[in-house]
Amino acid sequence: MKSTNAGRIVAFVVLALFSLLMLAPFLWAVNTSLKSEADAGATPISILPKGGYTWDTYAKVFEMGNIPTWMVNSFVVATGVTLITLVISTLAGYAFSRLDFTGRKPLLALTVASIMIPGTIFIVPLFDEMLAFDMVDTYWGIILPQVVAPVMVFILKRFFDSIPRELEDAARVDGATSFRIFLRIVLPLSRPIIAAVAIFTFVGAWNNFLWPFIVTNDPNLMTLPVGLQTVTNGYGVVFAQNMANAVLAALPLILVFLFFQRQIIKGIATTGLGGQ
Repeated sequence: MKSTNAGRIVAFVVLALFSLLMLAPFLWAVNTSLKSEADAGATPISILPKGGYTWDTYAKVFEMGNIPTWMVNSFVVATGVTLITLVISTLAGYAFSRLDFTGRKPLLALTVASIMIPGTIFIVPLFDEMLAFDMVDTYWGIILPQVVAPVMVFILKRFFDSIPRELEDAARVDGATSFRIFLRIVLPLSRPIIAAVAIFTFVGAWNNFLWPFIVTNDPNLMTLPVGLQTVTNGYGVVFAQNMANAVLAALPLILVFLFFQRQIIKGIATTGLGGQ
């Protein structure tokens, strides 16, 4: 019994130290953002500022940038990407899992192979497409190119494979169509994985910098990561301001994790991503 308790204590200490190690960059960013620029750029580097902590850097960022508008834009874009991705990915995943149609295996192989293709190679053709459809500097221009997520299709397909087919067979005996089975049986049983996919997609869309940066020129349509990069108050490297920008960009995602950490952990366990 004593050895078991000792093992738990050691495991707790190790995990606590590991957690602090993982939190160290964020804590350093917060600490630096609360310094004056003189203290943040002073050498040798010190943890505690000589002039004391200040909120001036955050006040300057809010004064020089349109933070509320950029946050709303990020929320609209991330929510739109998440909802459309869920519709596409769940339907595609269910089709690959349950339906027998011509070209199913080649299409599934193509979907899996596309996971290994970096998205940056599609930047130029996607931008040309948005120009052709007059979607540059629009919400749709930011959202639509982000909704195709092969990895989410594959994850959902794997989960649908684990659902017993006997449940669907019993529903078909009662006269249910494939689409009704999908809505009334498969989706309710898939709530944990759908929640996890939604959270991962939302976080990815919120963090996306490159595509919104390319497709938007209007400051009133910029997302938070893009808008914060336009905020500057001088020449040279402004360490405190850069760290304040990073903290403001990360804070909403930290809140998302705190509220939905159980779903995130359950989703990782369900998909098997934690062991791969």
